[in-house]
Amino acid sequence: MRKILKFARREYLAAVKTKGFIIGLLIAPIMMSGGFIAFMLLKDRVDTTDKRVAIIDRSGVVAQTLIEAAEERNKTEILDEETGKKIKPAYFFETIATDEADSGASLLELSNRVRSGKLHAFVVIGQDVVHPGKNADAFRISYYAKNAAMDDLRNWIARPINDRLRKLRLADAGIKSSQAEDLFFWIRVDGLGLVSLDKSTGTIEGARKASPIEALLVPIALMMLLFMMIMMSVPGMLHSTMEEKTQRIAEVILGYIKPFDFMMAKLLGGIAVSLTSSVVYIIGAVIAVKSMGFEHYIPMHVLPWFFIYMLLAIVMYGSISAALGSTCSEPKDAQSLTFPSILPALITMFIYFPVAKEPMSSFSTWVSLIPPFTPMLMTLRLGTPESIPMWQPYAGLAGVILCTLLFVWAGGRIFRIGILTQGTPPKFSNFVRWIIRG
Repeated sequence: MRKILKFARREYLAAVKTKGFIIGLLIAPIMMSGGFIAFMLLKDRVDTTDKRVAIIDRSGVVAQTLIEAAEERNKTEILDEETGKKIKPAYFFETIATDEADSGASLLELSNRVRSGKLHAFVVIGQDVVHPGKNADAFRISYYAKNAAMDDLRNWIARPINDRLRKLRLADAGIKSSQAEDLFFWIRVDGLGLVSLDKSTGTIEGARKASPIEALLVPIALMMLLFMMIMMSVPGMLHSTMEEKTQRIAEVILGYIKPFDFMMAKLLGGIAVSLTSSVVYIIGAVIAVKSMGFEHYIPMHVLPWFFIYMLLAIVMYGSISAALGSTCSEPKDAQSLTFPSILPALITMFIYFPVAKEPMSSFSTWVSLIPPFTPMLMTLRLGTPESIPMWQPYAGLAGVILCTLLFVWAGGRIFRIGILTQGTPPKFSNFVRWIIRG
């Protein structure tokens, strides 16, 4: 055991003393959260170029409402009240006579005006929008633009159009809009958590308003941190083992320590590196979140599970990674095996969002109990506001422990033969034979 710890210390110091480790420690969280940081920095930087839109109103009753709503918006919303600086684009609408817009040639001409930049977009309003019938084309409202799916203006026109249509339908029903003002009042549905009882005082605590930060951002951040720890340590074990083999360093080391102990030392070194990085990140995150007054978002009950699953994930993935590295005689072999060594972790990146959205679904439950996926997905589920039955993380832990022992045993048998084998390309058939025969 003393030899294992000695070599583990060597692996740890060799990793943390490098400039690459320090730079990676600083750069990795920026890269992982770069999109969110960029969004926060650039959220107020909007295109303030005025937008001109043509309206083809085949109903004859909606276009004027859009023009008036745009004029009111341009007066009250596009300038900052304190500085007078323009913060939003102005909207200008122009109408196209119906008889000029009934042909495909007219739509093509308007599309060309959008392409040339003379128009931002154009809207076609069906003739039966007030009282829709069975003909969907007759009451369709179509918005034509270069990027209509992501256009804020398309979303903006929906409200004034629908307010106008409600008033017209009331008028046709013989009801004055002033008598049904509540019809136009939109009430938002607020999301709340659950009311709880404080066992120490016996008082009933009110429900806290639900937040997307607590529901998605916190659990995804925990899972991403665990993924980052895996990516920072596991692939490195493969490449370092390959380098020590090709440079004949492994042969010298094996004169002092057994192959299995050599592999375990590398795993312990990887665990120590991951613990160092994760502790730095979590302490930094806790301090930052508390300084912003959001300490209630810190999932303290999940952190023990995070560290337990992280340690097991490093051993589970790392044992196979080190074993695969021991079979490589050339750098190109290591490059081809890097992807398979971290494939289970990568698969979770494709399925994590449905799990975060519905953590109690059958899919989320069973996929999080598959041992190679459990560390990341169970941590994700535990970080959500849902109350995960306690048997599930314990069952997942048992599965991960058994799978880790299996991976360590299989990896040790591959490592023992592969580390001293030269000139044999890594093949799956060889791996199976070495695991079975030893």
